[in-house]
Amino acid sequence: MTSKQRIAATLAHRPPDRVALDFGSTPVSGMHVRPVAALRQYYGLEKRPVKVHEPYQMLGLLDDDLLDALGADVAGVSPRKTMFGFPNERWKEWNFRGLDVLVSEDFRISEQPNGDILIYPEGDLAAPPSGRMPAGSEFFDAIIRQPPLDEEQLDPRDNLEEFTPIAPEDLDYFERATREAAATGRAVIANFGGTAFGDIALVPATFLKHPKGIRDVEEWYVSTRSRRSYIHQVFESQCQLALENLVRIHARVGDCADAVYVCGADFGTQTSAFCSVPAFRELWFPYYKRVNDWVHAHTGWKTFKHSCGSVARFYESFIEAGFDIVNPVQCSAAGMDPAGLKRDYGSRLVFWGGGVDTQKTLPFGTPAEVREEVLRRCEIFSPGGGFVFNAIHNIQAGTPAANIVAMIDAVHEFYAA
Repeated sequence: MTSKQRIAATLAHRPPDRVALDFGSTPVSGMHVRPVAALRQYYGLEKRPVKVHEPYQMLGLLDDDLLDALGADVAGVSPRKTMFGFPNERWKEWNFRGLDVLVSEDFRISEQPNGDILIYPEGDLAAPPSGRMPAGSEFFDAIIRQPPLDEEQLDPRDNLEEFTPIAPEDLDYFERATREAAATGRAVIANFGGTAFGDIALVPATFLKHPKGIRDVEEWYVSTRSRRSYIHQVFESQCQLALENLVRIHARVGDCADAVYVCGADFGTQTSAFCSVPAFRELWFPYYKRVNDWVHAHTGWKTFKHSCGSVARFYESFIEAGFDIVNPVQCSAAGMDPAGLKRDYGSRLVFWGGGVDTQKTLPFGTPAEVREEVLRRCEIFSPGGGFVFNAIHNIQAGTPAANIVAMIDAVHEFYAA
């Protein structure tokens, strides 16, 4: 099978010739720039600085030569602009705490006396910084810039600043990027943006210079309980615009994409959930269903839902809302036993992830322990298709290259056996 055929079989819950593999195609299935650089060195690839394509998490771009070395089956299409509001173009070198990398020309920072690094929205040093990388950290945290709230003046339109009709340059970009990704022979998953209802990573609006509305993470969570009318108004307007934009995007890219990243809003914690199932169904479910229904009625795309934590309680609702794929399948969270998930949902959901624990096993285990866990997860998830191997969320800085290689080798060992 080709990579595209392998993913097509997997998404249709048919057994592929081997386990399908993804690394780097989405903002939740990638790698920090440090392990990307380490893998390039391990596989003897051309020595050059790795591009930081998403500076918020400091994710490194996996070029085609590394994807080939890993045996990856998926190519990704990201939005034209990063989480800090500037496009990835006109690359420049930056020494990232001892590692030479490439960043956008509009990646503009200031280094503080205490070792913190501040980054600025749209690369505008005159604007308040929107991200902070603390000394000793390897990625940015959002800086909350919510103005004081006046309950009488709250306007849902303020939380819609970032949702606009798609610009011609973005349409051109998506058409070009999606066709280039398809030309690799890999399956394509695209993140067209605009459909992430309440994704908490987006709430602080690190990409806006002066965000208005409810932008504090805690205040947003409180609002999902106490200001549901406000949230519904935001989601309703966003949904209408998202559907209009998807019509225009599909007219340009057609079915060059195999799947679309719909939303990364997390509903689970390590031991519980951020909301009840009834609250999910009342507040988020209607908008997810409208997006998924449109996608399935008008395109050949499958829809991808990311949610960390203990989320098996939401899987029936995810299925009813029309999601085809779930990620990252955090098996270490409460109620997320992999065998139980495969038994109960394996014929109705594609598990994109779950391959190895990135909290303990991958960063802190031995290569032998990594191999054992990967082989066990493949044995559980792979029968009958419906499984794209990926680690549980992004591989972080400090993860030993030997463990990452052991993970990749174990996947290939499994299907060769």
